[in-house]
Amino acid sequence: MAVPTSADDVEVGLESVFPQELGLFADAFPALTLCEYFEAQKLNFWGKKVIELGAGTGVVGILAALLGGDVTITDLPMALKQIEENVHRNLPVECMARTRVCALSWGLDHKGFPSTYDFILGADIVYLKDTYPLLIRTFQHLCGAQSTIYLSSKMRQEHSTSLFFETLLPMYFTSKLAFRDEVENINIYKVTSKSDTGQ
Repeated sequence: MAVPTSADDVEVGLESVFPQELGLFADAFPALTLCEYFEAQKLNFWGKKVIELGAGTGVVGILAALLGGDVTITDLPMALKQIEENVHRNLPVECMARTRVCALSWGLDHKGFPSTYDFILGADIVYLKDTYPLLIRTFQHLCGAQSTIYLSSKMRQEHSTSLFFETLLPMYFTSKLAFRDEVENINIYKVTSKSDTGQ
């Protein structure tokens, strides 16, 4: 597996860095869509501080680590064992040193995390209406002026997903639709702090 050793190497194709154990990531269409978007945009994670929220399988954080990021992969405590297994199966030793897996409950223990992340990532984490205020609170804590949030989401009408992205999120952040997959009904949003200069 090719692992980038400098910022110049980040433009390698997704197929050369994508996790080896793809079967571990079944039913992860929004996560895989986000990974493909990063490849298409040639997003540079080299030397950047990255956090993935509600990681599930951890595929997005794993890709960010393979692309040079200093990555924190988070989810609820019961999900950490699977994420750790996926990380160990898919990351070479040199990436493991800058990757950590830990618990983060939205709205509760986010204060143990800094507000200095360059990228905050989430794939299919907007589906339970009761958690929306907690997720916003966590974004508010983690998102500094330098941060960019990328969210990939299945647009489920039954979970009021559109309400979150079109009404709630824009109240607190600058948000724009960056990509839409009509076939899978998946949207990717690029989100920044309202105090961001727009660069």
